[in-house]
Amino acid sequence: MQNTSKQYDEVISVCRDLFINKMKDYGSAWRILRLPSLTDQIFIKAQRIRSLQDNDVRKVDEGERSEFIGVINYCVMALVQLEKGVVYQPDLSVDEAIILYDQKVAVTKALMMNKNHDYGEAWRDMRVSSLTDLILQKLLRVKQIEDNAGKTLVSEGIDANYQDMINYAIFALIHLEE
Repeated sequence: MQNTSKQYDEVISVCRDLFINKMKDYGSAWRILRLPSLTDQIFIKAQRIRSLQDNDVRKVDEGERSEFIGVINYCVMALVQLEKGVVYQPDLSVDEAIILYDQKVAVTKALMMNKNHDYGEAWRDMRVSSLTDLILQKLLRVKQIEDNAGKTLVSEGIDANYQDMINYAIFALIHLEE
């Protein structure tokens, strides 16, 4: 599991760098997005990944890697929105956004390490396509919870689903690097 932690941090470093650069370019414009809008953005990324996996012909010269990075960063944004709420004007500096990003990733990594211990790194035997399908399944769950105004009877909340999607996308990126 030591290697998993290191690989996880390497993937997050790439995602974090892109997040910071986009914050410098665009500011925190994403703070105006409501949760269903973020969920839909993640859904578009996941659908594109699945399409890339299923189709032999690609008409845009971008692969799965950049889309998985997008899934991760949009999920982190969604976790921030869950905590801070939606605003009508961008309200975070780059430094504030990085602190929130790092907090959300730290909690998500801790969850991954605990689950990884209990599951015995089962994800290492999974295919990238299966991880994509799990992300899509989580998205459909989140959409249903959103349609139910956030109410669940026995299920985990939206935040746990976003965290799982982050972890599945990181696992997929680790597989793609290997």
